[in-house]
Amino acid sequence: MSYSEFTIEGRNAVMEAYRAGKTIDKLYVLDGCQDGPILSIKREAKKHDTMLKYVTKERLDQLSETGKHQGVIAVAAAYEYATVEEMLAKAKKLGEPPFLFLLDNIEDPHNLGAIIRTANLAGAHGVIIPKNRAVGLTATVARTSAGALNYTPVARVTNLAKTIEELKKEGLWFVCADMGGELMYRQDLTGPIGLVIGNEGEGVGRLVKEKCDFMTAIPMKGNIDSLNASVAAGVLAYEIVRQRLGAS
Repeated sequence: MSYSEFTIEGRNAVMEAYRAGKTIDKLYVLDGCQDGPILSIKREAKKHDTMLKYVTKERLDQLSETGKHQGVIAVAAAYEYATVEEMLAKAKKLGEPPFLFLLDNIEDPHNLGAIIRTANLAGAHGVIIPKNRAVGLTATVARTSAGALNYTPVARVTNLAKTIEELKKEGLWFVCADMGGELMYRQDLTGPIGLVIGNEGEGVGRLVKEKCDFMTAIPMKGNIDSLNASVAAGVLAYEIVRQRLGAS
């Protein structure tokens, strides 16, 4: 697999990429352009929940590698996304209770890459990210994951809260990282579990948090009030690993 994300430029090329089922992470469109081909591309973007950004011609010129963008540039994922069903199938094949990471509002590619690396080493069966307000599988994510992206599937969903509801029907329960929660050492983190992590600024969004079964906190003794998202994910993941090993 390639570690480089790539751009697709020109109206025909972008439309063909959508028709071929290519995963488009982001679409840059010339602000104010409303002609037929551009409108058709925007409809495809909406259908596939692509992040759409309206930019100036100068910005498109900067992004363009060919100089022939025709008012539209698509950024395709460096890696293909998996499905949530594939993650559950992976756990079943291994004879293990599902262990998933769900990430809300992680916009830093270094954080996402580091979390994917931790998920792999902790034996998680997959990582789930939202389509909007979150980084996708870029080249930086791939490099930061140190190869883990080759082994740990990542799914991208339209609605994280709805995904949690659907996974609850499959027997999973969900723990949300939150400073207001019970200390992680005092909670039972065994069984089929989804670990929900937000960014260090806003944390987990309200709608997603409301779908979680309970909140858990990492004990902190220092002078600042939060950990980097990838560090918090690592600490909580390995408490889950410790408890799973003790329960086996």
